[in-house]
Amino acid sequence: MSMSDEVSRNRLGRGLAALIGDIDRPSPEAATPPPAPDRTVRVDLILPNPRNPRRSFSDAELDDLAASLKQHGVMQPVVVRPTRPSGYEIIAGERRWRAAQRAGLESVPVIVRDVDDRTALELAIVENVQRSDLNPVEEALGYQQLIDEHAYAQAELAQIIGKSRSHVANTLRLLKLPLEIRDMLVDGALSAGHARTLVTADNPAALAHRIVRDGLSVRQAEALAQKGPGKPAARPGTADEKDPDTRALEQLLSNVTGLKVQINHKNEGGEIRIAYKTLEQLDDLCSRLQR
Repeated sequence: MSMSDEVSRNRLGRGLAALIGDIDRPSPEAATPPPAPDRTVRVDLILPNPRNPRRSFSDAELDDLAASLKQHGVMQPVVVRPTRPSGYEIIAGERRWRAAQRAGLESVPVIVRDVDDRTALELAIVENVQRSDLNPVEEALGYQQLIDEHAYAQAELAQIIGKSRSHVANTLRLLKLPLEIRDMLVDGALSAGHARTLVTADNPAALAHRIVRDGLSVRQAEALAQKGPGKPAARPGTADEKDPDTRALEQLLSNVTGLKVQINHKNEGGEIRIAYKTLEQLDDLCSRLQR
Protein backbone atom coordinates (compact mmCIF):
# COMPACT_ATOMS: atom_id res chain seq x y z
CA MET A 1 0.00 0.00 0.00
CA SER A 2 1.41 3.42 -0.97
CA MET A 3 1.85 6.30 1.47
CA SER A 4 -0.92 8.26 -0.28
CA ASP A 5 -3.33 5.31 0.07
CA GLU A 6 -2.53 5.04 3.79
CA VAL A 7 -3.08 8.77 4.35
CA SER A 8 -6.35 8.69 2.42
CA ARG A 9 -7.70 5.75 4.41
CA ASN A 10 -6.63 7.25 7.73
CA ARG A 11 -8.47 10.44 6.88
CA LEU A 12 -11.59 8.57 5.94
CA GLY A 13 -11.30 6.51 9.10
CA ARG A 14 -11.66 9.71 11.11
CA GLY A 15 -14.92 10.41 9.28
CA LEU A 16 -16.04 12.95 6.74
CA ALA A 17 -15.70 15.81 9.19
CA ALA A 18 -11.91 15.59 8.84
CA LEU A 19 -12.13 16.70 5.21
CA ILE A 20 -15.44 18.36 4.52
CA GLY A 21 -17.08 18.95 7.88
CA ASP A 22 -20.50 17.75 9.01
CA ILE A 23 -22.11 19.44 6.05
CA ASP A 24 -24.52 17.09 4.40
CA ARG A 25 -26.44 15.21 7.06
CA PRO A 26 -29.30 16.24 9.36
CA SER A 27 -28.15 17.68 12.66
CA PRO A 28 -30.00 18.01 16.00
CA GLU A 29 -31.28 21.39 17.05
CA ALA A 30 -28.54 21.78 19.65
CA ALA A 31 -25.76 21.04 17.16
CA THR A 32 -23.44 23.72 15.87
CA PRO A 33 -24.48 25.47 12.64
CA PRO A 34 -23.11 24.21 9.32
CA PRO A 35 -19.66 25.49 8.31
CA ALA A 36 -19.50 28.77 6.46
CA PRO A 37 -19.05 28.44 2.70
CA ASP A 38 -15.78 29.39 1.05
CA ARG A 39 -17.55 31.28 -1.72
CA THR A 40 -20.67 31.46 -3.89
CA VAL A 41 -20.51 29.87 -7.34
CA ARG A 42 -22.89 30.02 -10.30
CA VAL A 43 -24.78 26.76 -10.72
CA ASP A 44 -23.78 26.54 -14.39
CA LEU A 45 -20.11 26.37 -13.38
CA ILE A 46 -20.71 23.26 -11.27
CA LEU A 47 -20.85 19.76 -12.76
CA PRO A 48 -22.16 16.58 -11.11
CA ASN A 49 -19.72 13.83 -10.20
CA PRO A 50 -20.06 11.19 -12.97
CA ARG A 51 -18.95 8.52 -10.50
CA ASN A 52 -21.37 9.45 -7.73
CA PRO A 53 -22.78 6.16 -6.39
CA ARG A 54 -26.19 7.76 -6.03
CA ARG A 55 -28.07 7.50 -9.33
CA SER A 56 -31.71 7.86 -8.25
CA PHE A 57 -33.14 11.29 -7.44
CA SER A 58 -36.85 11.44 -6.67
CA ASP A 59 -38.65 14.17 -8.61
CA ALA A 60 -41.07 14.67 -5.72
CA GLU A 61 -38.22 15.13 -3.23
CA LEU A 62 -36.41 17.52 -5.58
CA ASP A 63 -39.60 19.57 -6.04
CA ASP A 64 -40.10 19.78 -2.26
CA LEU A 65 -36.50 20.84 -1.71
CA ALA A 66 -36.70 23.35 -4.55
CA ALA A 67 -39.74 24.96 -2.92
CA SER A 68 -37.83 25.18 0.37
CA LEU A 69 -34.79 26.70 -1.34
CA LYS A 70 -36.95 29.36 -2.98
CA GLN A 71 -38.20 30.43 0.44
CA HIS A 72 -35.13 29.99 2.63
CA GLY A 73 -32.15 29.75 0.28
CA VAL A 74 -29.42 27.08 0.38
CA MET A 75 -28.60 26.58 4.07
CA GLN A 76 -26.03 23.77 3.62
CA PRO A 77 -23.10 24.47 1.26
CA VAL A 78 -22.37 22.12 -1.61
CA VAL A 79 -18.91 20.54 -1.34
CA VAL A 80 -16.96 20.73 -4.61
CA ARG A 81 -13.47 20.38 -6.02
CA PRO A 82 -11.89 22.50 -8.77
CA THR A 83 -11.70 20.71 -12.12
CA ARG A 84 -10.90 23.40 -14.64
CA PRO A 85 -10.41 27.17 -14.71
CA SER A 86 -13.41 28.59 -12.81
CA GLY A 87 -15.14 25.17 -12.94
CA TYR A 88 -16.05 22.72 -10.16
CA GLU A 89 -17.20 19.12 -9.67
CA ILE A 90 -19.53 18.07 -6.86
CA ILE A 91 -18.20 15.88 -4.04
CA ALA A 92 -21.25 16.09 -1.77
CA GLY A 93 -24.59 17.84 -2.14
CA GLU A 94 -25.72 16.98 -5.68
CA ARG A 95 -29.36 16.82 -4.56
CA ARG A 96 -29.21 20.43 -3.32
CA TRP A 97 -27.51 21.52 -6.55
CA ARG A 98 -30.23 19.86 -8.64
CA ALA A 99 -32.96 21.40 -6.50
CA ALA A 100 -31.32 24.83 -6.76
CA GLN A 101 -31.54 24.58 -10.54
CA ARG A 102 -35.23 23.69 -10.30
CA ALA A 103 -35.77 26.65 -7.99
CA GLY A 104 -34.19 28.96 -10.56
CA LEU A 105 -31.29 29.99 -8.31
CA GLU A 106 -28.33 31.45 -10.14
CA SER A 107 -25.69 30.50 -7.56
CA VAL A 108 -25.12 28.31 -4.50
CA PRO A 109 -22.71 28.49 -1.55
CA VAL A 110 -19.85 26.01 -1.82
CA ILE A 111 -16.99 24.59 0.21
CA VAL A 112 -13.98 23.89 -2.00
CA ARG A 113 -11.73 20.88 -1.32
CA ASP A 114 -8.84 20.20 -3.68
CA VAL A 115 -8.73 16.37 -3.67
CA ASP A 116 -7.78 13.76 -6.26
CA ASP A 117 -10.10 11.37 -8.12
CA ARG A 118 -9.63 8.56 -5.60
CA THR A 119 -10.43 10.65 -2.56
CA ALA A 120 -13.38 12.31 -4.29
CA LEU A 121 -14.86 8.89 -5.04
CA GLU A 122 -14.26 7.65 -1.50
CA LEU A 123 -15.85 10.73 0.02
CA ALA A 124 -18.86 10.51 -2.29
CA ILE A 125 -19.49 6.89 -1.34
CA VAL A 126 -18.92 7.35 2.40
CA GLU A 127 -21.02 10.51 2.51
CA ASN A 128 -23.99 8.86 0.80
CA VAL A 129 -23.75 5.72 2.95
CA GLN A 130 -23.59 7.71 6.18
CA ARG A 131 -26.71 9.64 5.15
CA SER A 132 -28.52 6.46 4.03
CA ASP A 133 -29.21 8.16 0.70
CA LEU A 134 -28.43 5.09 -1.39
CA ASN A 135 -30.79 2.31 -2.34
CA PRO A 136 -29.35 -1.19 -1.64
CA VAL A 137 -28.08 -1.67 -5.20
CA GLU A 138 -26.35 1.71 -5.30
CA GLU A 139 -24.75 0.95 -1.94
CA ALA A 140 -23.51 -2.44 -3.17
CA LEU A 141 -22.11 -0.93 -6.38
CA GLY A 142 -20.36 1.76 -4.35
CA TYR A 143 -18.69 -0.84 -2.14
CA GLN A 144 -17.67 -2.90 -5.15
CA GLN A 145 -16.24 0.18 -6.84
CA LEU A 146 -13.99 0.90 -3.87
CA ILE A 147 -12.91 -2.75 -3.71
CA ASP A 148 -12.16 -2.97 -7.45
CA GLU A 149 -10.46 0.38 -7.89
CA HIS A 150 -8.69 0.81 -4.56
CA ALA A 151 -8.14 -2.75 -3.32
CA TYR A 152 -10.15 -2.40 -0.13
CA ALA A 153 -10.73 -5.55 1.90
CA GLN A 154 -14.26 -5.96 3.24
CA ALA A 155 -13.13 -5.57 6.85
CA GLU A 156 -11.25 -2.38 5.99
CA LEU A 157 -14.22 -0.96 4.12
CA ALA A 158 -16.58 -1.81 6.98
CA GLN A 159 -14.40 0.09 9.44
CA ILE A 160 -14.27 3.17 7.24
CA ILE A 161 -18.00 3.45 6.59
CA GLY A 162 -18.97 2.50 10.14
CA LYS A 163 -20.83 -0.70 9.24
CA SER A 164 -20.28 -4.31 10.27
CA ARG A 165 -18.33 -6.61 7.99
CA SER A 166 -21.35 -8.87 7.68
CA HIS A 167 -23.40 -5.87 6.49
CA VAL A 168 -20.83 -5.14 3.79
CA ALA A 169 -20.66 -8.82 2.76
CA ASN A 170 -24.44 -9.19 2.65
CA THR A 171 -24.83 -5.98 0.68
CA LEU A 172 -22.26 -7.10 -1.89
CA ARG A 173 -24.13 -10.39 -2.30
CA LEU A 174 -27.01 -8.42 -3.83
CA LEU A 175 -24.89 -7.89 -6.95
CA LYS A 176 -25.21 -11.63 -7.67
CA LEU A 177 -28.95 -11.22 -8.26
CA PRO A 178 -30.38 -10.94 -11.80
CA LEU A 179 -30.85 -7.44 -13.16
CA GLU A 180 -34.64 -7.85 -12.99
CA ILE A 181 -34.50 -8.31 -9.23
CA ARG A 182 -32.03 -5.48 -8.77
CA ASP A 183 -34.48 -3.20 -10.58
CA MET A 184 -37.18 -4.25 -8.10
CA LEU A 185 -34.81 -3.27 -5.28
CA VAL A 186 -34.14 0.13 -6.82
CA ASP A 187 -37.88 0.74 -7.27
CA GLY A 188 -38.54 -0.23 -3.65
CA ALA A 189 -40.76 -3.19 -4.54
CA LEU A 190 -38.34 -5.45 -2.61
CA SER A 191 -36.47 -4.73 0.60
CA ALA A 192 -32.81 -5.60 1.08
CA GLY A 193 -33.87 -8.28 3.57
CA HIS A 194 -36.11 -9.92 0.98
CA ALA A 195 -33.42 -9.67 -1.67
CA ARG A 196 -30.81 -11.39 0.49
CA THR A 197 -33.06 -14.44 0.74
CA LEU A 198 -33.11 -14.66 -3.06
CA VAL A 199 -29.34 -14.98 -3.52
CA THR A 200 -29.37 -18.72 -2.85
CA ALA A 201 -32.86 -19.45 -4.23
CA ASP A 202 -33.18 -21.90 -7.14
CA ASN A 203 -35.45 -19.53 -9.08
CA PRO A 204 -34.91 -16.06 -7.61
CA ALA A 205 -37.01 -14.19 -10.18
CA ALA A 206 -40.09 -16.35 -9.62
CA LEU A 207 -39.74 -16.07 -5.84
CA ALA A 208 -39.26 -12.29 -6.08
CA HIS A 209 -42.52 -11.89 -7.99
CA ARG A 210 -44.31 -14.10 -5.47
CA ILE A 211 -42.96 -12.00 -2.59
CA VAL A 212 -44.34 -8.85 -4.19
CA ARG A 213 -47.63 -10.44 -5.27
CA ASP A 214 -48.44 -12.12 -1.95
CA GLY A 215 -46.80 -9.59 0.35
CA LEU A 216 -44.59 -12.24 1.96
CA SER A 217 -42.51 -11.45 5.01
CA VAL A 218 -38.75 -11.96 4.99
CA ARG A 219 -39.14 -15.07 7.13
CA GLN A 220 -41.72 -16.54 4.72
CA ALA A 221 -39.42 -15.79 1.79
CA GLU A 222 -36.51 -17.50 3.57
CA ALA A 223 -38.59 -20.64 4.15
CA LEU A 224 -39.54 -20.82 0.47
CA ALA A 225 -35.95 -20.16 -0.66
CA GLN A 226 -34.65 -22.98 1.56
CA LYS A 227 -37.31 -25.42 0.40
CA GLY A 228 -36.81 -24.75 -3.31
CA PRO A 229 -39.24 -25.63 -6.10
CA GLY A 230 -37.90 -29.16 -6.54
CA LYS A 231 -38.04 -30.19 -2.92
CA PRO A 232 -41.21 -31.81 -1.55
CA ALA A 233 -42.97 -30.11 1.31
CA ALA A 234 -42.25 -31.67 4.68
CA ARG A 235 -44.97 -33.97 6.05
CA PRO A 236 -46.00 -33.73 9.68
CA GLY A 237 -43.88 -36.02 11.84
CA THR A 238 -40.96 -36.24 9.38
CA ALA A 239 -37.41 -35.29 10.19
CA ASP A 240 -37.63 -32.30 7.80
CA GLU A 241 -40.29 -30.61 9.90
CA LYS A 242 -38.85 -27.99 12.23
CA ASP A 243 -40.51 -26.30 15.15
CA PRO A 244 -40.74 -22.48 15.34
CA ASP A 245 -38.01 -22.30 17.99
CA THR A 246 -35.53 -24.08 15.72
CA ARG A 247 -36.45 -21.86 12.79
CA ALA A 248 -36.03 -18.79 14.97
CA LEU A 249 -32.60 -19.99 16.13
CA GLU A 250 -31.57 -20.63 12.52
CA GLN A 251 -32.62 -17.10 11.65
CA LEU A 252 -30.72 -15.66 14.62
CA LEU A 253 -27.52 -17.47 13.64
CA SER A 254 -27.98 -16.44 10.00
CA ASN A 255 -28.30 -12.80 11.04
CA VAL A 256 -25.15 -13.03 13.17
CA THR A 257 -23.00 -14.83 10.59
CA GLY A 258 -24.49 -13.37 7.42
CA LEU A 259 -24.63 -16.94 6.06
CA LYS A 260 -27.28 -19.61 5.60
CA VAL A 261 -27.53 -21.75 8.77
CA GLN A 262 -29.36 -25.05 9.18
CA ILE A 263 -29.96 -26.88 12.48
CA ASN A 264 -30.79 -30.57 12.32
CA HIS A 265 -31.84 -32.42 15.47
CA LYS A 266 -30.90 -36.10 15.77
CA ASN A 267 -32.30 -37.82 18.85
CA GLU A 268 -30.59 -36.06 21.79
CA GLY A 269 -27.90 -34.44 19.64
CA GLY A 270 -27.75 -32.82 16.24
CA GLU A 271 -25.67 -30.70 13.91
CA ILE A 272 -25.35 -27.13 12.69
CA ARG A 273 -24.56 -26.52 9.03
CA ILE A 274 -23.24 -23.17 7.87
CA ALA A 275 -23.07 -22.69 4.10
CA TYR A 276 -20.52 -20.35 2.52
CA LYS A 277 -19.85 -19.56 -1.12
CA THR A 278 -16.46 -17.83 -1.03
CA LEU A 279 -13.24 -18.22 0.91
CA GLU A 280 -13.71 -14.66 2.14
CA GLN A 281 -16.99 -15.66 3.79
CA LEU A 282 -15.21 -18.62 5.41
CA ASP A 283 -12.41 -16.36 6.61
CA ASP A 284 -14.94 -13.95 8.11
CA LEU A 285 -16.69 -16.84 9.89
CA CYS A 286 -13.40 -18.16 11.31
CA SER A 287 -12.55 -14.70 12.61
CA ARG A 288 -15.89 -14.47 14.38
CA LEU A 289 -15.51 -17.91 15.96
CA GLN A 290 -11.99 -17.10 17.17
CA ARG A 291 -13.30 -13.96 18.86
